[in-house]
Amino acid sequence: MWDPELAELKRRRELAERMGGEERVARQHATGRLTVRERLAALTDSWQEIGALAGHATGETVTPSNVIIGRARVGGRRVVVAGDDFTVRGGAADAAIHDKQVLAERMAGEMRVPLIRLIDGTGGGGSVKQLEEYGRTYVPYNPGWDQVVANLGRIPVIALALGPVAGLGAARLVTSHVSIMVKELSQVFIAGPAVVEAGMGESVGKEELGGWRTVAAAGTVDLVAASEPEAFALTGQVLGYLPQSAWHSPPVADAADAPDRTSPELRDLVPRERRRPYDMRRILDLVFDTGSVLELGRRFAPSMITALARLDGRPVAVLASDPRVYGGGMTAQGSDKMARFVDFAETFHLPVVHLVDQPGFVIGTAAEKAGTIRRGARALAAVYQSTVPWASVLVRRVFGVAGAAHRPHDRYTLRVAWPSGDWGSLPIEGGLEVAFKRLLAEAGPDAAALKAEIAERLEAVRSPFRTAEAFLVEDIIDPAETRPVLTDWIKDAYAVLDLGPRGTTRP
Repeated sequence: MWDPELAELKRRRELAERMGGEERVARQHATGRLTVRERLAALTDSWQEIGALAGHATGETVTPSNVIIGRARVGGRRVVVAGDDFTVRGGAADAAIHDKQVLAERMAGEMRVPLIRLIDGTGGGGSVKQLEEYGRTYVPYNPGWDQVVANLGRIPVIALALGPVAGLGAARLVTSHVSIMVKELSQVFIAGPAVVEAGMGESVGKEELGGWRTVAAAGTVDLVAASEPEAFALTGQVLGYLPQSAWHSPPVADAADAPDRTSPELRDLVPRERRRPYDMRRILDLVFDTGSVLELGRRFAPSMITALARLDGRPVAVLASDPRVYGGGMTAQGSDKMARFVDFAETFHLPVVHLVDQPGFVIGTAAEKAGTIRRGARALAAVYQSTVPWASVLVRRVFGVAGAAHRPHDRYTLRVAWPSGDWGSLPIEGGLEVAFKRLLAEAGPDAAALKAEIAERLEAVRSPFRTAEAFLVEDIIDPAETRPVLTDWIKDAYAVLDLGPRGTTRP
């Protein structure tokens, strides 16, 4: 009875599958990029599209909407995916795109499942060329942005830049928990080179303006992939650490190795010479489950390390300093990085493990111009506002206000130190001359000898065992035993997770 309508339905679905047509699909492939439907096939285990019939009909021809949305499974996990179709008007908005994007955001948030955005284009209001077609202009607004913001506090949002991404598309990319781009294939900018040249008189290429080197160093994206398939693999990997929503606990995996594994190598990684750097990432590899460490934002604020990892199969958020960059000192950008990451851990109930070697804030005129202390205080506030279980391992230095950010001191947290621990308001090397300035000045030619004598006296009280005697640090442990200590703690940590949304979370 309904054969004509069913035939028309089949025809329209076939038209949707063709996207922008053979010529535009070929053009997409010529740039080295997959089409959105090829991406969906590569990313998902299964796929159920919503709104495939949306688009513009002209006579017998139907141009599909240039955003594709639907329910899917990735690594067995239920997700919602929204993907831009660059073969239809370069991914820029049309009459249906707003409603479809908003529906994807609302569906993911209200169904409490992760959202994946595949971004390729501007995703905004199109070009000024369309003003003549519309016969009017409009006051800018971002449709459904209330849902975009709300999702930051309720579900994991992973966004991928898979081509040139500008304007609203760039805003959708960064308003996420984890953003990924592809080397040489994608660029991210507020406005592209042509607009920059017209508006600012600055002639610059796409890669220089918004290529991966620029964007990753600025902290705009968290992960950089070598190819689209690698970006999809990273998406699944990130999902593996995160819960379905803020109402769920993180997923526990089978442990990759023994929880009581000791690592004698840890005893020799920190040099006795306090100014000498060492490989903090090697410590991470030895402490956490084998192969489980996934670092986020490595190229941004490199003195601060932020990573996802597992302890006995349980996901954790990892903070650490890299002593090979500014001695591990806290920079203005590092403060921003820390604050955002702690908020992220808080949103998704990831217990925090902080491997501490913090000499303090980086100082000097550049640090003051960057507003380091204000941004550092924001990081300290994020630590104190957190409620997730927290463990701090004092690996070496813990100095000043930045050092005080190693844990929230107003509640119980696990804290242990290594014998290499060294702490205080200021390092002796930097504070001695200030504290004894007048005395040294009065010593005249004997100043050097007096300085050495004072340093020797201070060195005698520098031992971390003196601190432990006063119970100002709870325990000093054999570094080789760090993993067993933490894997014992993580079981209790997961037993007391307080599930549910935490309120507003910033991108």
